[in-house]
Amino acid sequence: MMEKADPVVQKVYNRMRLWEFPEQYLVEPSDGSSAPFLAISRYNGSFSIIDELPQLSSHRAPKIWTIFGVVGTLKLFAGIYLLVITERESAGTYVDKPIFRISSMKIFPCDLSLKHAPEEHNRMEREFSQLLYIAETTPGLYFSYEVNLTLSLQRLHDLSEESKLLPLWRQADPRFLWNSYMSELLIDNKLDPYLLPVMQGSFKSFQYALGENILDVTLIARRCNRRTGTRMWTRGADSDGFVANFIETEQIIQLNGHIASFIQVRGSIPLLWDQIVDLTYKPKFFIMDIEPHVVEKHFQDLNKKYGNVLAVNLVNKHGDEGRLCEQFGFAMQHIASEKVRYRHFDFHKICGELYIEWLSILYYQIEIFLYKNRYFLLNDKGEKVEKQIGVVRTNCIDCLDRTNVTQSMIARKTLESQLRRLGVFHIDETIRMHPQLDECFKNLWANHGDDISIQYTGTPALKGDFVRFGKRTFCGIVKDGWISLVRYYLNNFCDGTKQDAIDLLHGHFSASGWLVVTPAMRNGSVEAMASFPMAFSAILSGIFYAMLSLIRVVDEHDPWNIIISMMWGGMSYLVAMLVKANAPFFCDRPRLNRPRL
Repeated sequence: MMEKADPVVQKVYNRMRLWEFPEQYLVEPSDGSSAPFLAISRYNGSFSIIDELPQLSSHRAPKIWTIFGVVGTLKLFAGIYLLVITERESAGTYVDKPIFRISSMKIFPCDLSLKHAPEEHNRMEREFSQLLYIAETTPGLYFSYEVNLTLSLQRLHDLSEESKLLPLWRQADPRFLWNSYMSELLIDNKLDPYLLPVMQGSFKSFQYALGENILDVTLIARRCNRRTGTRMWTRGADSDGFVANFIETEQIIQLNGHIASFIQVRGSIPLLWDQIVDLTYKPKFFIMDIEPHVVEKHFQDLNKKYGNVLAVNLVNKHGDEGRLCEQFGFAMQHIASEKVRYRHFDFHKICGELYIEWLSILYYQIEIFLYKNRYFLLNDKGEKVEKQIGVVRTNCIDCLDRTNVTQSMIARKTLESQLRRLGVFHIDETIRMHPQLDECFKNLWANHGDDISIQYTGTPALKGDFVRFGKRTFCGIVKDGWISLVRYYLNNFCDGTKQDAIDLLHGHFSASGWLVVTPAMRNGSVEAMASFPMAFSAILSGIFYAMLSLIRVVDEHDPWNIIISMMWGGMSYLVAMLVKANAPFFCDRPRLNRPRL
């Protein structure tokens, strides 16, 4: 009797040609696959499979694009838009499979039906399509044609044989599937070979020779898509317990055939809290409601995904941060158990701006948890030796700068422990004893932190010199000052539009959210002409002329210049107060009617 053959897994197409015809787009696999063409209507975005190209016109040849993947489609007010990968670059390997970073994407509109639509529909479509084009520059997108990058090494190893035969998109962890919402139309049409799972986050690696041994270290960040957004417009948790800026970080080492993986997570404080941008440097925190079930839902989900959880809270104990810290600690008292533990560590008070080595105090407090919950380890035969059964969850306010410093310290200690276990380090040996390895490790984590920060704030991480050099430096302090100013500008005057674009990409808006809530301004009105740059220029001009008048008082001994100086200074003050009082007008706020919590 003949043995039944194993089912063949259908591969994702890794190179295609996109033919741009007047009434349709045709996608032709050009990676050696003998597959038919995928036709996409330019009128309504509908899909169909055809066997051959239509007859080419002698008057107008179609434009042909080389593409490396179909990210998905988005429906706006009337039209549908196709998003594809036009450029990629190699990022490394994951379980010996190539990983790519998206370096360029392009949107192809399927909106010819708008030619017969009312002008109001066309106007709305133009407004939304402007948001959509922000997607082309989304940073930190990675993918693989052969392995599921959304799954950790431990979860990949534990996949059943049946699951390994599923298409990549069906194996994926939906939390980390960046194009989950955009893939729905492809899924509905059962176009598995075109369904490419894309992850947002970071993928960095380095190799280092330890004597005759080659150490390979890879660091992966996976960004959750449940509560995505920008720094000031997406804070805290939603009513389901999903938090802002939730990142799963996995550090993988390979040495002499052994493979080890260690996971940490970060995420915003899981309370219903927010910040309203109002042109102040640090807007006040608003705690909407203390609902223990939100915190409980969050940690129940973490228990289900990772096992035991140790929550490390790095925020201050005073000011607005202190109020959040107090409420978080209070909520944790009600859910603390053997599976959920809580530890507060006031990073700024203990470490300040200079004493990063005092983080060792925190490590001694959590060392037993790390030892008991271990890491994932495969021996040189590919057999599972150890399993990670718990995770450290770290947060500060943004879950960026302090969090990255702390996670890099924990990862360093874990790597040293792994190298001792594998017999490469002796009992007292540390990474610092190998200057080049130390530098590679610091740069790996500093670049990792910058990638995560750029996606959330638009700027690299603060305190990067802590991670990169192990100490505070003058250049680092100056750089942090500049980054803080850039963050302030982006938070107040750019991130509202970016938040709308992110909500659009992930489907995070209500069914009635198609209408822009900000009314259109009348041409020629004061509101249409006013802007923050004009107000800022008026403030600077007032300060300049006030200083000039004061100089003339000294040089010319003319008391009238004192009055003129006071007049200019008063004008600057009044404009500044006017800007502050009308902050909602000057700030770039999200306009889609989306649920915030």
